[in-house]
Amino acid sequence: MRSFFSALFRSRAGLFGFVLVLLFIAGAILAPYLGLSSPTRSSLTSRMVAPTWTGIVSPGAHPLGTDELGRDILSRILYGSHTTLLIATGAVILGGVVGTLLGIVAGYFRGTVDRVLMRVVDIQLALPLMLLALLVVAAVGPSTQNLVIVLALTSWLRYARIIRGQVLALREREFILSAHAIGAGTWRIMLKHLLPNVMTPVLVIATLELARIIIMDAALSFLGLGVQPPNPSWGRMLADGRVYITTAWWIVTFPGLAILFTVLSVNLLGDWLRDYFDPKLRTVR
Repeated sequence: MRSFFSALFRSRAGLFGFVLVLLFIAGAILAPYLGLSSPTRSSLTSRMVAPTWTGIVSPGAHPLGTDELGRDILSRILYGSHTTLLIATGAVILGGVVGTLLGIVAGYFRGTVDRVLMRVVDIQLALPLMLLALLVVAAVGPSTQNLVIVLALTSWLRYARIIRGQVLALREREFILSAHAIGAGTWRIMLKHLLPNVMTPVLVIATLELARIIIMDAALSFLGLGVQPPNPSWGRMLADGRVYITTAWWIVTFPGLAILFTVLSVNLLGDWLRDYFDPKLRTVR
């Protein structure tokens, strides 16, 4: 851990991403305890109030202004981050577990099992993932649980393909051959020997997939197939505020910035993790 954080503090981009990710997580967890107004409470007397720091006299204290229904934007962004974190984390975990296990199975057994699983991956990769997500959500209906499943469905492919390649190399290593020689069972070899040795690429993939899933979640919400009103979501805030972009710029600007900086921070942290764990890329710690 000391070596990890020492290397992290020497990387400006990695440290910047790490700090922003911590702020994102803290905002999502602490939103109910910050004393903010309810993200679903509307007030028509406070419609499209400008942010207080702009100097425009407005009723109430709204640091980031209010939307077309008088709801506080800061409150909706923080509560929306809780929803985004829940959906993105759930999808990454579900997709990671499924993809990693299938990748290990394909790489270890090879033969027919490998060919069938990889053809399934090829077929799904040939489909536009956003179109696939739209079709599935439209068919089963928008809800938090369905979003997690749909986004995981678009995520497991990368895990399976990369982990399969790792396992194909690992299964010929001496420690795997030794496990075979002493009579270790197939599942014991896969779970006790192969799985721990592929966790590093799994962690890196998960970090990078998190950013992609946040974007897809926002896109689905923007199209009306994500989190349903009155629950706040960043993509829905953009969709609702696009009509007022010339008269109330803050309605779409701040949710857009929230998406931008969250995805940027996750990508920066993911790139640093890739460099740190890959001996071919990382510098001297």
